Amino acid sequence: MNTANMYPLIEPEADPEIRSEVTSLSTKASQATFHSHCFERFSSWKVLVKTLARLIHVSKSFKRETNSSQVRGWKSFHEQVDLEELSQAKSVIISSVQAKHFQMEIDCISKQKTLPNQSRLRKLSPFLDKNGLLRVGGRLSLAELSEVEKQPIIIPHDHHVATLLVRYYHEQVVHQGRHITEGAIRSAGFWILGGKRLVSAVIHKCVTCRKLRGKLQTQKMAELPKDRVVAEPPFTNVGLDVFGPWSVLTRRTRGGSADSKRWAVLFTCLSTRAVHIELLEAMSTSSFINALRRFFSVRGPAKLLRSDRGTNFVGACKELGICVGDSQLKNFLHDKGCTWVFNPPHSSHMGGVWERLIGIARRILDAMLLQNKSAHLTHETLSTFMAEVTAIMNARPLVPVSSDPDTPMVLTPAMLLTQKTNSLSAPSKDLNTTQVQVKQWKQVQCLADTFWKRWKREYLSTLQRRRKWTEDCPNIKVGDVVLLKNDQEGRNEWPVGLVVNTLPSGDGKVRKVEVKITKNGTARVYLRPITDIIILVSD
Repeated sequence: MNTANMYPLIEPEADPEIRSEVTSLSTKASQATFHSHCFERFSSWKVLVKTLARLIHVSKSFKRETNSSQVRGWKSFHEQVDLEELSQAKSVIISSVQAKHFQMEIDCISKQKTLPNQSRLRKLSPFLDKNGLLRVGGRLSLAELSEVEKQPIIIPHDHHVATLLVRYYHEQVVHQGRHITEGAIRSAGFWILGGKRLVSAVIHKCVTCRKLRGKLQTQKMAELPKDRVVAEPPFTNVGLDVFGPWSVLTRRTRGGSADSKRWAVLFTCLSTRAVHIELLEAMSTSSFINALRRFFSVRGPAKLLRSDRGTNFVGACKELGICVGDSQLKNFLHDKGCTWVFNPPHSSHMGGVWERLIGIARRILDAMLLQNKSAHLTHETLSTFMAEVTAIMNARPLVPVSSDPDTPMVLTPAMLLTQKTNSLSAPSKDLNTTQVQVKQWKQVQCLADTFWKRWKREYLSTLQRRRKWTEDCPNIKVGDVVLLKNDQEGRNEWPVGLVVNTLPSGDGKVRKVEVKITKNGTARVYLRPITDIIILVSD
């Protein structure tokens, strides 16, 4: 069946069921106000001025008569703008900012009325120039200065444009301080209300200034560890470090003499501050293990060892079977029952308890070597000197010497180590062995009790006060961009890194972090104390 004959095609215009709909629109032109909140999208004053100048350039292109070399509309956006358009763009930007913040003042000046008392501009005697911009009146109209310096443009400090201006002129003076930056802004013809505080805030957040002059991070001084404040037998908790070297004469040869070097490892009791020094023939793991074995043989096994991350210390840990992992794990030496705790790299301030004693040992030894400079220094001589240095350091007072005649005895580590307060006296003729043993035991026990009583009463109180780092500081957070200190390079060469992990202490304060550094396409993570870090950008 042919359906075309049954349903003939009808044109839409001829179909009576289809009705055309006519809609009329009206357009009303109005002058819209240019809002200054659009400027917040820009982070540079120079880019903002150039962008607005190009828009002015495009709008002007519609008013000119075109020829073969000129274009209209957005095609002219890529043409170079002239100085007049740049100046007009600045006027438009400042005018919109002033209209938002000082509309009341502008209306009063336009109507030649006196400014109200609550106006911020009352003391500046403002007036409107030929472009409708508010300028400072003041009393310098007769001064031999340029017009922009005599009558600067008024800018509110709480607008984004003021921040852009401060950033721009801060870069123009090559990131100098507040005084020079303020001078550049004033010389350019801008008067920013409350500008000192704004300039200081911009400089404080400037990444380049932080790279050049930023301070290293600090945190409130931590609590002393338990091994520093408990009364335990001497050298139960030990801190150690290596210092030196010294050149010693080992053997004489036909051509003269052969010299070699010696180092010393200092062991200090963390509670009594007693000292034990052993010599090292080389800065190697095996030499250090031998010194550690000699120390354990003389002073007995230690329960805790603390040190920095020297290569010989780390190697000794591997040789002795100590697993250096998480600091919270109990890693014991299998045959000695000893825990070894490493401080973070580049954190000598965390080992001040032994760094201070190394300085004392060096000064004593230098004085000894100065008195015996004519003699050749041998291993035996150096070993003797180290023994005398140990005796002198162990006889040092732990607390200030009292002038009270009732307490003539000085509290020293040697009091506990040797159980002697002075030189031995000659024995009497009539000796009773039993009485001597009893009296000697009582005397030893009395000296030990006296030491620990005075240690708790006099010495511990000296550790109470924080001598620096007394204020709580904000913790470094994961994601902060930081500058990592490197003593081997200049400050401009210090690497920029990202904090990938924080290691808070028991009090919740972050004093060491892990920083990721990418160099030559290779990323590495470093464990560093916050005293080696400068924050550039914080989340």
